[in-house]
Amino acid sequence: MGKKKINKTFMPTLDRTLITERIMNFLMEHRGESFPKKKLMRLLKITNHPGKMMTVDILEKLIEEKKLSQNSDGDIAYNPVSQIEEGTYVRRNHGKGYVETADGTLVRIYDEDAHHAIHGDKVKVCIFAKRRGGSKVLGEVTEIIEHNNKPVVGIIQMHGDVAFLVTYSGLFPYDILIPKDKQKGCKDGDKVTAKITSWPDETKNPVGEIIDVLGKSGDNNTEMHAILAEFGLPYSYPEAVEKEADKLDPGITPEEIAKREDFRSVTTFTIDPKDAKDFDDALSIRKIEDGLWEVGVHIADVSHYVTPNSIIDQEAYNRATSVYLVDRTIPMLPERLCNFICSLRPDEEKLTFSVVFDMDEEANIKRSRIVHTVIKSCRRFAYEEVQDILEQNGEASDIPDAVPVAKDKRRGELADELITLNRMAHRLREGRFKTGAIDFNSEEAKFDIDENGKPLRVWFKKSKDANKLIEEFMLLANRTVAESVGKSQDPKTLPYRIHDVPDPTKLETLGNFVSRFGMKLNTQGSGKDIAQSLNKLFIDVNGKSMEKLVETVALRAMAKARYSTFNIGHYGLAFDYYTHFTSPIRRYPDLMVHRLLTAYEQGAKSANKQKYEEYCDHSSEMEQLAANAERASIKYKQVEFLADKIGQEFDATITSVTEFGIYAEINENHCEGLVSLRFLGNETFDYDDRSYCLVGRKTGNQYTIGDSVRIKVAAANLFRKQLDFELVDPENTHQHASDIPFYKGLKGGGQTASKGKKGKGKKRR
Repeated sequence: MGKKKINKTFMPTLDRTLITERIMNFLMEHRGESFPKKKLMRLLKITNHPGKMMTVDILEKLIEEKKLSQNSDGDIAYNPVSQIEEGTYVRRNHGKGYVETADGTLVRIYDEDAHHAIHGDKVKVCIFAKRRGGSKVLGEVTEIIEHNNKPVVGIIQMHGDVAFLVTYSGLFPYDILIPKDKQKGCKDGDKVTAKITSWPDETKNPVGEIIDVLGKSGDNNTEMHAILAEFGLPYSYPEAVEKEADKLDPGITPEEIAKREDFRSVTTFTIDPKDAKDFDDALSIRKIEDGLWEVGVHIADVSHYVTPNSIIDQEAYNRATSVYLVDRTIPMLPERLCNFICSLRPDEEKLTFSVVFDMDEEANIKRSRIVHTVIKSCRRFAYEEVQDILEQNGEASDIPDAVPVAKDKRRGELADELITLNRMAHRLREGRFKTGAIDFNSEEAKFDIDENGKPLRVWFKKSKDANKLIEEFMLLANRTVAESVGKSQDPKTLPYRIHDVPDPTKLETLGNFVSRFGMKLNTQGSGKDIAQSLNKLFIDVNGKSMEKLVETVALRAMAKARYSTFNIGHYGLAFDYYTHFTSPIRRYPDLMVHRLLTAYEQGAKSANKQKYEEYCDHSSEMEQLAANAERASIKYKQVEFLADKIGQEFDATITSVTEFGIYAEINENHCEGLVSLRFLGNETFDYDDRSYCLVGRKTGNQYTIGDSVRIKVAAANLFRKQLDFELVDPENTHQHASDIPFYKGLKGGGQTASKGKKGKGKKRR
């Protein structure tokens, strides 16, 4: 009898918070009922082995915390006794405070009930009884278990000898008082980092001291450092770690070379952004016989130089990733390592860890091996150079009707090798999409900036053949490494890169959204069916005005990729096994993978799974912080770019609709700003969150995602990284997305969003 096929659509994310929330919500809805563990997991659609293991662990913890009870038969039930919960106090940018409990419940906390808790504190909260018919969960902080010690970023305002730190994120209800002897020489208008030292019960303002004076507000370096500090990320490298890196011997001994496969005489090159300095991957290629090629993916062997628990390793682990802001890179490793010793620079012998493939010209893999190597890159390419070679030889896929040049007439350095690899990459990419990979062709924001960091131009870089060539071979190497451990007869601990299936509710919302424009998305069936439907949707909108918007909404429906020792595969790539191996200079999980592979190769036992799961959680958290900081730097530069364009008009598209207004993105530069309700017309609006629209009660005017509008830049607030727009003649310049000819021409035609009924939704003026 064949193995039963699992519908992966409903397999849960291996996220402790999400699974905990699902368990608690289900059992709270079934108060008074008890369930055997197996039945509970079946009802929650937890079907995969890693998910079951994590669920058992969560259930045991919830029973220990007395949130759940277990009877003599082992059945589980909700325990309604305790009204004291533990959680994290969070304060939103709009100034409202909440405690987020372990099961994901948001308990609203008014300022007078916060009792000096600050954003990020671990607290105990007493949950109030619900009012009949009320939807809010209200509570009061009863104890601060652990203070959040992350620095506070703000601007100093001097009042005589006393200074006040003014924060701009809305995370503090009151300014922080800085006594004279704790000011570190700061001046009025300086941007600083500080910490809260006390908050006496009888005082309104917390008391703090300056940690670091970042500089004058508005200065480029000051603002970039402030963004890093805001997310708790370092903006300088410890001198002790730099000195330790200076002691490392970059030389390669004959004894070390003898331990490795020698690729120094094989054609090898790097392809990176033109301004890159840390080259952590290279490709080699040589013909073995007619129709068969050896392709090597060579990765900098950072683990040879950075030993576990060394001062350099500890700093790298704490950072977990390099951070990429608009105008700079904050490296994970000291500069001497990432830009010199480990970087695969041309004409220098380098130690590498490699995945080597024997492949035919259709990219079918005949054999592969994972080996330590030594290489000597003969050429450093920028992506633009490789793209130019592919285009002039008729090999670029994004040029319509391109005709490949005859082999004996090809132009450009290493043209034969690049073309061969590019054709293989196309086959690998086609193969991924056939098995259910999702084709997100996202854009990357880029800025041309002057010597003072001022943005002169905003533009968006799209991935072309040269980028995709490197991407496909890195994906192949990462997958091969993961399979070598995960599919072995004795699988051992490994940090996997996992990505769960989309949340069914969000997927349904996405399907409803695109249906308003005459498009269809299959939200049922296997993961492969859904992925293929998503790809068809992206093809339908390719090159159209709604392309970016549809991809953005689709991305919101996706789960976040993360690291875990519990493998559930990577949905977006359609890989059952996937890890990160190819960037150890800038990602700590890759360094962990290198070390484990080497240890297992030497016969070591499986590493401690729990310890590495903690490493994975830390790496995932730091990756998210780095991404948030990158987005903040982009937002800051977009606001700065428009700061001298107040009053100028632009065509824009509505990207989000909220109860307090609409967000619109300027078409030519993708800068996004808020049009508040007061600029939408002198009337009351109903907010319909199901149809993503605002509807005017008097005029019936609708504003919905995808609508075209004409906006005027009203304000650019660098302090808050916020743009404010006004609509230009809202009665006459507003075009519904469903009125655009492209959507009218689609099967089924476009339909305007539902106007809703009076009394539905939230009313705001």
